[in-house]
Amino acid sequence: MSNRISQCFAHAKANNRAALGIFVSAGDPSAKASAAILDKLVENGADMIELGMPFSDPMADGPAIQAASLRAIKQGMTLAGTLDMAKSFRARHPDTPLILMGYYNPIYIYGKDAFITDAIASGVDGLIIVDLPPEEDSELCDDARTAGLSFIRLVTPTTLGDRLPVVLEKAGGFIYYVAIAGITGTKSAAKETIIAAFKRIREETSLPAVTGFGIRTAEQATEIAHISDGVVVGSAVVSIIEKACAESSLDTEKLVNSVGTYCRSLSEAMKRS
Repeated sequence: MSNRISQCFAHAKANNRAALGIFVSAGDPSAKASAAILDKLVENGADMIELGMPFSDPMADGPAIQAASLRAIKQGMTLAGTLDMAKSFRARHPDTPLILMGYYNPIYIYGKDAFITDAIASGVDGLIIVDLPPEEDSELCDDARTAGLSFIRLVTPTTLGDRLPVVLEKAGGFIYYVAIAGITGTKSAAKETIIAAFKRIREETSLPAVTGFGIRTAEQATEIAHISDGVVVGSAVVSIIEKACAESSLDTEKLVNSVGTYCRSLSEAMKRS
C-alpha cells in the first residue's frame, strides 16, 4: 500500500516535478458527484488524493472545508460510505495513492480494528488524523502501522523545534507541512519561511515532504513546487464545489469539469523546468 505513495513521489521526481495532492470531502456535494470529481482529478493530473472523512466538528478546518463536511453529512455520507467510496475509487484507479484525512471521533465510533481492516480492504494507503498527537499513538497509529497503513504526520511552524523528532518518529508515507499556523484556507505563508521549515524537516527525515494549507493559485503552487516534494490543495477546490452548490440548480457536469480544469492548471504548475 505505502508502495503507491513512494512510487508516486519517485515518479514525480523522475519527471522533475512536485507531486500534486488534492483534498476533497467524501460525498460533497453528493456521493455520485463526489466519485465523478475524484475521477476527473486523476484524469487531470492529480498524483494523489486526500479524501476527507466528513465530521460534524472539523476544528482544524476553515469555513470552506467545514461547509463541505456538513454538506456531505446532510447528503447522508458516513465513514462506512467513505470507505465504500475509497473501495470503488481503488477499483477504477489501481495506482493513485489514496489518503483518508480527518478526525478520530468517527473512527472511534466505527471501531478502531474494524476501521483498519476495512481501510486496507478498500485500498487506502495512509491516514492523516489531525487530532491524534504522538502521545496518543496507542489509540490508532501503532496498530495502523503494524497493519501496513502509512501514518502521515502534520508538521506545523510551531513544531519545528525540539518536538519535531517526536512528531516524526513513527511517520510514514510523507510529511505534511502545514505552511501556516491556524485553520485551513485562510492565508498564505512566505516562501522564505517554507524554505527554512524544509531545511529543518530534512535534518530529521528522508521521507518526502509536501506543503499544504493556503495554496490557491497556480502561481503559488509553482513557487512551492520548487521547494517541496509535493503540494496539496484543498480549500480552493472545495470552494469551487461550494460556489456550484450556491447556484439555483446544481449543474454536476459543469462542476466536475470546472474542478478538472483547475486541477490541470495546478498539475502543470508542478513542473520545475
